[in-house]
Amino acid sequence: MVVATETSEFSYLPHQAQALNVPVPPVERVVLRLADGRELSALRFGDAPPVVTLLHGAGLNAHTWDTTALLLQQPALLIDLAGHGDSSWRADLDYSPRVLAGDVIFALENWTVEPQVLVGQSLGGLTAAAVASARPDLVRELITVDITPGIDTSAGPAALREFYAGPTDFASRDELVDRAMSFGLGGSRADTERGVFFNSRIRADGRVEWKHHFAHLAAQAMAPAGASSTAPDGAAAPILDATGWDDLTNAAAPITLVRATSGFVSEADGDEMLRRVPAAHVIAVDASHNVQETAPLELADLIRAVAHSPA
Repeated sequence: MVVATETSEFSYLPHQAQALNVPVPPVERVVLRLADGRELSALRFGDAPPVVTLLHGAGLNAHTWDTTALLLQQPALLIDLAGHGDSSWRADLDYSPRVLAGDVIFALENWTVEPQVLVGQSLGGLTAAAVASARPDLVRELITVDITPGIDTSAGPAALREFYAGPTDFASRDELVDRAMSFGLGGSRADTERGVFFNSRIRADGRVEWKHHFAHLAAQAMAPAGASSTAPDGAAAPILDATGWDDLTNAAAPITLVRATSGFVSEADGDEMLRRVPAAHVIAVDASHNVQETAPLELADLIRAVAHSPA
């Protein structure tokens, strides 16, 4: 294991913590070398072994959880999924949940010492379900945030496809922020600027580009459910797949679905979840798809309650 020494990425935390009236916990970036030579990167909040692990959605990174993690005040692991943040891109372009789950399982084996409250938003939620299905010993509770395998891809996901189908490089970060806000992504401008900072990089020619691989693959990766989960050469594997329902029904851990009232999961989708997984709980939150950014207090309260409940 390698502990990164770069700390500038944490420069936003003191101001965020002050606004939330909470202390800043110890935080560090950690990196694992995977068997195929790739690197998996994560943020570790707190100085005790994690009790909560957080998985972000497609096109995001671990820092999307910063506000939620500050509010949690629990030892937490925030993972950059493959192809996102500081984790390596996949040469095979496969960012489907079951493939990503293999990296997460390796991370939990190396970075945690007890079954986790595993929380995943969007792509991270489907990945978390795949982890819970494959390795029930690693997951104490599963919380999926605004995602089911059956969501309508002509609604919210279509907007994301359109957003990423546009330019992949920009004259400045301000230009990128303007584009994100024009699509209704992010909260305040300050919040969007912070998200863009973490999700972009400046090339040698001075142009700003997305840091994550997903920006180049969104049209294929967000194909409707039912598309083949095996990507042909040069094509990205789809994120939504019927195997996601198998993962949810096979998971042994208690499951909570957090449905954002202005997000991707409709009330009918929530009902389908209860029909397929009768023991699940569905909780509606007044938020948009990125609940961890638009309703972090409500989400943190829910996660904390689960983390403090008897095992």
